[in-house]
Amino acid sequence: MKKNKFKKITSIVFNKYLLTTIGLGIWLAFFDRNDAFTQYDLYCKVQELKAERDYYQRDIENSRKMILELQTNPEVLEKYAREVHLMKKPDEDVFVIKPKGTKF
Repeated sequence: MKKNKFKKITSIVFNKYLLTTIGLGIWLAFFDRNDAFTQYDLYCKVQELKAERDYYQRDIENSRKMILELQTNPEVLEKYAREVHLMKKPDEDVFVIKPKGTKF
């Protein structure tokens, strides 16, 4: 009886199809050009690029809204010119106060 079980287990373990499948799986997972580690690195890179794409799409949409607002509303245009470009009216004096330790 023991000999019969041993022979059955041996025939399953040394089955040429099973060994071939295991060998192919190991080859594809670790030694192939597109192994599991490379696939994981590429997946992470794709996720990073998608996040970057989303950021730039939001930034473009915000810029479009700002351009539309600057083209249609003169008060917003004046506010933008004063705050961002430090422009002033001819009869005004502008004082810029910068925090200590910052370069301007």
